[in-house]
Amino acid sequence: MITRKSLTLHLMAWALSALLVVWAGFIFLGYRTGIHEADELTDGHLAGVASLQLIENPGQTDAHQNIGSLPGLAGLKSHDYQRSLSVVVWDSASKVLMRTGDAPPLGFTDSEGFETLKLGSPATEWRVFSRWDGPAHQRKVAVLLSLEERDDLANDIGGQVAEPGFWLLPVVALVLGLAIRRGLRPLYELARDVDRLDIHNPAPLPGVYQQKEFRAVVDSINTLAGRYHASVVRERELANELAHELRTPLAAIALQSHALRQVQGAAQHDALLAQLEIDALRAGQVLSDLLALARAERTELAEVARPVDLTELARRTLAEFAQAAHDSGHELSLNAPDTFEVSGHEVLLGLALRNLLENALTHTAPGSRVEVQTDAQARWLQVCDDSPPLGENRPDSAAGNTASNGPLGLGHRVIEKISGIHGASFAKVAAPAGFTSCYRISFGVAVSASPAPSA
Repeated sequence: MITRKSLTLHLMAWALSALLVVWAGFIFLGYRTGIHEADELTDGHLAGVASLQLIENPGQTDAHQNIGSLPGLAGLKSHDYQRSLSVVVWDSASKVLMRTGDAPPLGFTDSEGFETLKLGSPATEWRVFSRWDGPAHQRKVAVLLSLEERDDLANDIGGQVAEPGFWLLPVVALVLGLAIRRGLRPLYELARDVDRLDIHNPAPLPGVYQQKEFRAVVDSINTLAGRYHASVVRERELANELAHELRTPLAAIALQSHALRQVQGAAQHDALLAQLEIDALRAGQVLSDLLALARAERTELAEVARPVDLTELARRTLAEFAQAAHDSGHELSLNAPDTFEVSGHEVLLGLALRNLLENALTHTAPGSRVEVQTDAQARWLQVCDDSPPLGENRPDSAAGNTASNGPLGLGHRVIEKISGIHGASFAKVAAPAGFTSCYRISFGVAVSASPAPSA
């Protein structure tokens, strides 16, 4: 069983993957930024408390106590950003003037600034900021904050910064999915219209697709539908022609075969056999022409038009008929420029030219001249012969040949079909000097002449 992938899910998967990468980067940077800002905030808080403490009066040296233990202050620590700061004040003799907070005892040093020290037993890390009151070095203040509390604050701020990203991803994913589905609505409509096409009678898609990305697809589908519809119509016509054209020779073959069973005279028997052979050849010619029409239909749908040099094509085709013309006593010639290119199907154009030459060799008396002529400026190709028309001193053999072996109108039908495929026209035109009959295929220029009669 073949699993069909959804374009919508495919686009959403790629879009959400890209979004997930951006989201992860946003969460990471947001969290890191929150921690960095929290660290700076606490360091600034330590420095600020130290500055405030230095401008206060520390009181008597024996009056210091743990201010953090005073009643009414415990509730402040329940606030998210309320930290437990410890403060130690010394005089110039390193005597403690005041100490508050839960920090373990801090040894006196002359250094100033930020430090991270391990204090107490068991040892824990504390963030410390210390400074003197000035050049006189009368008092020194140290403000301490537990590094654990500092990290808790940093994590809390970082989490607050990153938290919107956690609910933003599903919301953006939902909105993005709706936007992609809405944006692909014309594609769904196109798929629905294509699915509704009647294969037996395809109609062009409606011209409501304004997106330029769809125009080439819609135009291609409409072109294909039109060509397929025309092909279906022509196939029906071909089937009708097949039944109509084969009815007469096949009926004649059946009658001649029935008559052969009852004939007694040798002369009559030979005559019926000869007529039976003629009818069989007629049926074969009909089938050959019908197959040529079918081949033209298939080539039109399956192959792409390419430049074709008609002069070179005419040379090769005349070479193919050289032996047949020699056997029938005809003279073949070519009157064409060095090159004459048209856009088309070489196989079909060669088939049309062979049909013209076959008609000329079949319907003209032995000794006639048959010439292929082309004109690159006027853009036409024609086949002319100098055999007299029927009834005007034309040999009986030629007339009899026409009646018996000529194609039953489908030879020219094949040429008309091939001409139509190439946007050309096919007609019988006035013969140039020295010739009596001329059939022309004009490429891109309509011929003001009556349509070619059945051969």
